[in-house]
Amino acid sequence: MNQFVRAAILAAAFFTVPAFAQDTIKIGVTQPLTGAFAASGNYVTQGAKIAEEQINAAGGVLGRKIQLVIEDNKSNPTEAVATAEKLIGKDKVPVMMGAWSSTLTLAVMPKLMEYGVPMLVETSSSGKITTSGNPWIFRISPTSEMEAKAFAGNVKKFGIRKADFLATNNDFGLGASKEFSEMLKGQGVQVGTVETMDPKATDFSAQLAKIKASGGDTLFVTTAVEQITLVLKQAKEQQLKARIITTGGSNSPDQLIQQAFWNVKVKGINGDIAFIKQGPAGQESAQNVPSVYVVRIENGKVVKN
Repeated sequence: MNQFVRAAILAAAFFTVPAFAQDTIKIGVTQPLTGAFAASGNYVTQGAKIAEEQINAAGGVLGRKIQLVIEDNKSNPTEAVATAEKLIGKDKVPVMMGAWSSTLTLAVMPKLMEYGVPMLVETSSSGKITTSGNPWIFRISPTSEMEAKAFAGNVKKFGIRKADFLATNNDFGLGASKEFSEMLKGQGVQVGTVETMDPKATDFSAQLAKIKASGGDTLFVTTAVEQITLVLKQAKEQQLKARIITTGGSNSPDQLIQQAFWNVKVKGINGDIAFIKQGPAGQESAQNVPSVYVVRIENGKVVKN
């Protein structure tokens, strides 16, 4: 993700024109730091900060340092518009990066037209973003249509015969379901139930029950990582047998695996702490192997062995 965001910042910085002569090149960043998409927005923002630090340490861009001006759009389209107004009007940024969700990006786009400020789109995948006639949009992430076409070669490889869909009820989710279902139908795959969920929802039992009853061999899930982790957990609880494929490249595998404990290696009083697997295959518990000592007391004193 850091290399991804670094490329976005570099591209954004080169949109700056000489009319904005200043000590630093300001880059406005609007991301969902709170609300339904907070985990994803913070993930992008943290990568942007690392890239900013690395770029400036290497001398900056065009002979100047870059300065990120970060605003929280709170996972809300109205707030996203407000952040764009502030970044452009008050902070005087000549270029922006954002806004993670397709719905948030689409909300911001009229402001780009109004003020003539370009925005580097880093993750939004709705096709409408680049087909609505906005010359200030520069997207580096793939559209849902591109993702579907890229995946097409795996349909026979994975043996997909019937697919169901569970998607967040916004431009991101609905667009992905449409593009992937059309691609699958074109390859003779049966499309079963297509379920949606509110972006803030945490209980998907009703949708998963319908999907389980559909009997598909593959479930395509499109939403932010916060809901993906819950869907995976609840699908396991309902004993859903279908293979689950998530769409949207902004979801890092590291965010879904949650295996940080397995990588722990620290110094401890009873020796180094690291874990080995114990138990049935696929359901292993983690066991540290600490040092074990025999302690002797002779004449009221501890004696080393």
